[in-house]
Amino acid sequence: MLNRRTLAGLIASAAMTPSLGLAQGGTPPAPQGGTPPAPHGAMPAAPTDRRRRSLDADVAFPQAGRRAWASQVPLLRIGLLGGENEADRMGRYGAYRDLLASTFGVEARLFPAADFGGVVQALGARQIEMAGMGSSGYAAAWMDSDGNVEPLLVSEEADGSIAYIAAMVVRRDSGITNLEQMRGKSLAWADPNSTSGYLIPRFQLRAAGIGVESGQYFSRTGFAGGHEQGVIAVVQRQYDAAVTWASGQGAEDEGFTRGNLRAMVDKGLLDMRQMRVIWRSEPILNGPLTVRRDLPESFKEDMRLFHLGLPKAHPALYRQIERGAGTGYREVRHSDFELFVRMRQEEAAARRRRS
Repeated sequence: MLNRRTLAGLIASAAMTPSLGLAQGGTPPAPQGGTPPAPHGAMPAAPTDRRRRSLDADVAFPQAGRRAWASQVPLLRIGLLGGENEADRMGRYGAYRDLLASTFGVEARLFPAADFGGVVQALGARQIEMAGMGSSGYAAAWMDSDGNVEPLLVSEEADGSIAYIAAMVVRRDSGITNLEQMRGKSLAWADPNSTSGYLIPRFQLRAAGIGVESGQYFSRTGFAGGHEQGVIAVVQRQYDAAVTWASGQGAEDEGFTRGNLRAMVDKGLLDMRQMRVIWRSEPILNGPLTVRRDLPESFKEDMRLFHLGLPKAHPALYRQIERGAGTGYREVRHSDFELFVRMRQEEAAARRRRS
């Protein structure tokens, strides 16, 4: 069982495992083509377990042409998480869908879900082939599908790290400047399947001795329906605070380098000068690009190469789907997300005890 005193360290270590290399605040990335150094005090990854990166010199975007796997995957269905209005989601991913289709000679379609759970269920029901997910969503899909999902890659941040943060934001004119002043105030979660908008903040706040159920420390809590909706609810004074995701790097008053806040700033939906970040989580391992495990291995490899090569071959498109700047992608394994499976299991057990 996960205990409160060790939880923060476990979360941080999930983003700093030797096989993965860097996490938030780690050592600088290796030069292009090199292998990133392991965190301080960690053994380097075994040479046989190379984790390819977009920055590697031998990584290239795949050449166009219909593949043998197309007979099994004639239609590539891509799930899009909720948390952003549908028009913006479809607009951001339209060119991405078209590039996948033209590169591999198959039809590709986008399937926007109303919420995070929609993508989890679609993967379990084999209604989509691929989706970008948070770590908690991946864990839920792995549990829901009896292990029939596989993580391929995670995003790297601007400094080459592979972690981001959950951030609690309030209106600057609310007078709230720290977490203690949130006692008796209202808090919006993003979505029950969100890592940074629900799972990690709940675990870390509980670890700090803060009751996270409605009416305990906070006057009330509720689900906003997604990250963008949660922040808008704060702007519109429907909640005093919301938790959302951000890279944690770069200028806070610009929404950081990447994440929901940055995306809202770029779309003109948010002025960070009117907002304040009052709490940040420990580093969280970036969520993976996820595919169904039962699909051909050659399909999975092409999806890896497509995304690994995307930042160099199509930098503007890469920034568009990533909601900001980073250094590309890095390969991952299921073992990197086992902590999140354990946390999901703990959360489910806690719900059963409450009911």
